[in-house]
Amino acid sequence: MGDRRNDPVVVIGLGRFGSSLALELVRQGTEVMAIDHRPKVVQSLAGQLPHVVTADSTDPHALDQLGVPDFYRAVVAIGSDIEASILTASILSELEIDDIWAKAISRQHGRILNRVGAHHVVFPEHDMGERVAHLVGGRMLDYMEVDENFALVKTRPPRDYVGVPLGESNLRRKYGVTIVAVKPPGEEFTYVGSETVLAYGDVIIVSGKTQQIERFTDLP
Repeated sequence: MGDRRNDPVVVIGLGRFGSSLALELVRQGTEVMAIDHRPKVVQSLAGQLPHVVTADSTDPHALDQLGVPDFYRAVVAIGSDIEASILTASILSELEIDDIWAKAISRQHGRILNRVGAHHVVFPEHDMGERVAHLVGGRMLDYMEVDENFALVKTRPPRDYVGVPLGESNLRRKYGVTIVAVKPPGEEFTYVGSETVLAYGDVIIVSGKTQQIERFTDLP
């Protein structure tokens, strides 16, 4: 099927998540058709999104008229109306959209979305809550889970790993994590090698299993 990354995308539901997603896609150069059932919301985004329309996404005829079946990818970003979210995902599936993404507000909602035909379900509130909890609760400067149990973290080096060449630190054997890059004060990030020596003001990027990363960032 080839690379479909730049294909136009339909974004349905223009709350905070849907509107910021649509605006970012447009900023990246992707053609977006944005749909919401609230005329006021559509009107407020008309100056920022080239193609934004008022329509009821739970009406198959309305989506058909807008040419939605011609799109390869669609995002159901409807927030609080779970029924409309599920019905919209189901209609997109019936319209045979190849790549359906849907926002869920609970695990149960997510399971139903999968069942009615969504190929990818995202949990923005849950994921953001989890990320902020990591930042609030520890020494992490930034946290990104890249898989169910694997994360990348921006943090500062623990005391025991300052002034020692990384090749001599046995870090991976002890904690199961890898330091990927380092940023000394006022400089840019660079990849580390076995000869790299960390200093107190450095910022480091560490990768590893979530539990092991948490253990590592708890070190003084």
